[in-house]
This record gives sequence, C-alpha cells and structure tokens, in this order.
Amino acid sequence: MKTLGRNGNKWLWPALAYTCLTLIALLMIFPFLWMISTSFKSMEEAFRYPPNMFPEHWHFENYRLLTKTLPVGRFFVNSIKITSLNVIGVLLSCSMAAFALARLNFPGRTLLFAAALITLMIPWQTTLIPVFILFQKLGWKDSHYPLWVPAFFGGGFAVFFLRQFFLSVPRDLYEAALVDGLTPGGVLFRIYLPLAKPALTTLGVFTFITSWNDLLSPLIYIDTLEKMPLTAGLSFLQTQYSSNWPIMMAGAVVSIIPILVIFYISQKVFVEGIATSGLKG
Repeated sequence: MKTLGRNGNKWLWPALAYTCLTLIALLMIFPFLWMISTSFKSMEEAFRYPPNMFPEHWHFENYRLLTKTLPVGRFFVNSIKITSLNVIGVLLSCSMAAFALARLNFPGRTLLFAAALITLMIPWQTTLIPVFILFQKLGWKDSHYPLWVPAFFGGGFAVFFLRQFFLSVPRDLYEAALVDGLTPGGVLFRIYLPLAKPALTTLGVFTFITSWNDLLSPLIYIDTLEKMPLTAGLSFLQTQYSSNWPIMMAGAVVSIIPILVIFYISQKVFVEGIATSGLKG
C-alpha cells in the first residue's frame, strides 16, 4: 500500500502541473483563436450576442477585401525592409559594443557601461520631441531612415544582454586567441560571435518583434500611406465613426504570421539563449 501511495504521488503532481499548464495555455491562446475566427465572420456575426466561437458562414472574402481596401502588399514589404535593417543594425553595433565592454581594457569602460544602463531608465517620451526635430532637420521626415538608422548606434538593453553572454565565455579563450595572432576584432567575429549564436538569435527575435509591432514611430515620421509599415498601415482600417472588425482581424492575422514563423524557426535556439545569457555579471 505504501508503494502504491508513493507511485500515486509520483504521478499525481506531474498530472496536476500539466493540467494547470494546459489551462493556462488555453487561456493564452483563446484571444488568438477568437481573432482568427472573427476574421472569417460577417459584421453581423462579429457583434452578435451571445457570441459564437466559430462563424456560421465562413467569409473568406474578408482577406480579399483587406487587400482592396489598403495596399497591404506594400505595407508588408516596408515592414520586412525596416525590421530586417533593425535586426542587422542592433546585432552588429551592440555585439561590438558589448564585446568591447566585456573584454577590452580602456579608460572609462565602467562609465560607458553605466551610461548605457542609464539610457534604459530614461522614458522614451522625454526624447521624442528632440529626436523628431533632429530627423526633421536632417530631411528624413516622411522616410524610413528614422525607423532603422538608430539601430546601427546600439541600444542599452541589447548591449547589456550581449555583454552578459560574452562575460560567460572564459577569458582564457580570448587571451589564447590573442597569443595566436588574432586581433580583438578577429576574436569577436571568428570566435565570440559563433559561440554567441543563442544570444544573438534571442536578441534578434526580440528586435524583430519590437520593430515589427512598432506603431507610434511610423505614425510620427511617415506621412505617405504607401510608405507605412504593416502595423501602422492597418491602423487606418479603424476610423473615428466606424470600424470593420472582421477586416481588421484579418489584417491582424496577416501581421502576426511572420512573428509566429520567426519564433517557430528559432524557438530551440531562442530558449537556449534565454537559459544561457545573463549567468555571469
């Protein structure tokens, strides 16, 4: 009887844990299922009470009406361009800055790292107007430059994230590479960056999601509809007096597909990067 009791406890707690996790997962996925379902409904069904989880008649033409209402294809291309440049800029600039702060000895290194961390504490609203004036003086208003050029000048979180990973790499490896004749730049690109694949992938996913979902910046800097990225362009489906919710949900489904694809492709390396970064300060 005691053996049966021990075996029962052995299976009881995992079963309860998986049941709780399943319920939480269902709660998390429900809004996405509702979004997809609504994208195939008519306006009448979207506002019906009590609501139906699945439409009685599937309106696939909502996606066709979406492409006729707005230049979604152009929005998609703009988003791919801006997001890709943001990812490249952040990974390139922040990896070099993080490597310098982690492995190079130079005057003011600690002060520079502290300054990078301080930027995380400054609300972006305080810099919004000065940055807008700067880009306007440069003639970048109504262009994509303000949306991706700042990524090539680094960011506090990305520098901190990669620095923590670089610190977890044994310093002896860096010193041995220098003895073998590599320059610090060679050590970074030939040794540290290949080892930092999990951290770089994680940071790339974070940057991709942040850039792809950015709504405010395009609305501030871009005036021409055809230059809008997807997230900002879809906001024009909602007007002051009326909104076609099924078409808006169709746009939301289209906008979330690239994020799901990126995360699915990189999820294994992404989880590894979360687990291995920031272990050493």
